[in-house]
Amino acid sequence: MVNSKKLYERRDVVNKSCFLLTVAVVALSGQGFVLGETKKASGNKIVLPEVERPNIVFFIADDVSQEDFGCYGHPKMKTPSTDALAAGGMRFDNAYLTTSSCSPSRCSIITGRYPHNTGAPELHTKLPESQIRFPEILRANGYYTVLAGKNHMFSSNKSDRAFDKITKGGGPGGELDWVEHVQDRPREKPFFFWFASNDAHRGWKESKEAPVYRPQDVVVPPYLVDAEATREDLASYAHEVSRFDHFVGLVTAELKKQGVLSQTMIVVASDNGRPFPRCKTRLYDSGIKTPWVVHYPDLIKRPSVSKSLVSVIDLSATCLELAGVEKPACIQGQSFVPVMKDPQVRVRELVFAEHNWHVFKNHERMVRFNDYVYIKNNYPNQINLCVESSHATPAGKDLWEAHAAGATTAEQQQVFANPCPTEELYRLSNDPNQFINLASNPEHSEALVNARKQLAKWTEQTGDTIPDNPTPHRYSPPRIENGKIIPGGDYKNSKPHAEMPGAARNAMSLNHPGPLQLKD
Repeated sequence: MVNSKKLYERRDVVNKSCFLLTVAVVALSGQGFVLGETKKASGNKIVLPEVERPNIVFFIADDVSQEDFGCYGHPKMKTPSTDALAAGGMRFDNAYLTTSSCSPSRCSIITGRYPHNTGAPELHTKLPESQIRFPEILRANGYYTVLAGKNHMFSSNKSDRAFDKITKGGGPGGELDWVEHVQDRPREKPFFFWFASNDAHRGWKESKEAPVYRPQDVVVPPYLVDAEATREDLASYAHEVSRFDHFVGLVTAELKKQGVLSQTMIVVASDNGRPFPRCKTRLYDSGIKTPWVVHYPDLIKRPSVSKSLVSVIDLSATCLELAGVEKPACIQGQSFVPVMKDPQVRVRELVFAEHNWHVFKNHERMVRFNDYVYIKNNYPNQINLCVESSHATPAGKDLWEAHAAGATTAEQQQVFANPCPTEELYRLSNDPNQFINLASNPEHSEALVNARKQLAKWTEQTGDTIPDNPTPHRYSPPRIENGKIIPGGDYKNSKPHAEMPGAARNAMSLNHPGPLQLKD
């Protein structure tokens, strides 16, 4: 990891030129620039694709882990709409977020850039105006673009240059107007819809659109305590996951009714893992893996499952390629169009992720390659918490009370580790929950060395840094003393942002994608 005191002379200025070029294209489109007039691509200029440009619908849930969909093997969760899309399209088993944190994750996806490269790597930071949103490029190239539901990215919740229209969605999950947007779209334009649900973010809101789950029917992960309050908590969570899926189904049905389903690429994803201990914000698969179901009959000719690694920042490059638009230099993501054509293709052999400030100070980095996940904790001398891991939630309270009583299992104690391991290495095929740290096991020393090398490359190439003046905890974390839970302290400033990761190297202006292949 590069210390923020080490300033670098080299600066990549392509990001600025990318911004200026996009502004120019927007201006041209606003003056009646006709699609197809440009015969040669240059930067983001409009080009003619070889086939008809698809419509695109991106569904993003709020706080839902990959494994909580039926198509990913959950035995109890009812997600028939997403399951049907997977059965008729492609399910990606190794899709990763770049961070398991609300606003930074969304800012990363919409720019196609790593969180520390967006200028908004911490919770409740707004995306800088200088950062290109890929839907604005689609809009400049003739697409009708809408964001409906949770925003959590822009300075304004009502408008942004990337979208023709922004609405709050309506209803407990922010999904009520989704179908209306599909119905009211201009028929002469291809469309891009960013449908962002509030499901399944706490606090829970029950409604008629989804089944009510019984506590005795839920599946309790081994890192949580199997207690009544935890089961009730998980049952409420499951209801909201199913509600999100219900509205996915309504939109899909409307697309089919209009006769455009086969010409529409649908992607179902989430912004971070479930809001429970050892999930949300964490770099384990329960927090950092996202559902990634892609349905696009015009391109995915045969239903399939892909084990290829995909990063959420790859959505940007994929959408632009399908739209026939050249990817600008500022997008670090890579198109997974080749994978949709052949699920065995490997576009990337590495994915990277970050854990930055999310109420509590943190700085972790992760790389996944082959069968391994490696996590580097740069602030190991503290408990590794988020709000959902504290005693403030029913599941968290059960866990903290069990630990205070000395009743937690080895799998449940990781949340309370202090100090934490500086390095963690897991082999996923043998340890899907990442319980057995192999970092000190000599049998896996080659993988450890390779992981360190790849993370060091990514750090250097993308301009990541450890802040000298990091954002502090919003309040002092809770703790256990003499068998009693001592609550966290009070606070006056909910957003005490200080120096951001990457700021010392001006990472917002750097566009290198980092290593994509193990031999890079």
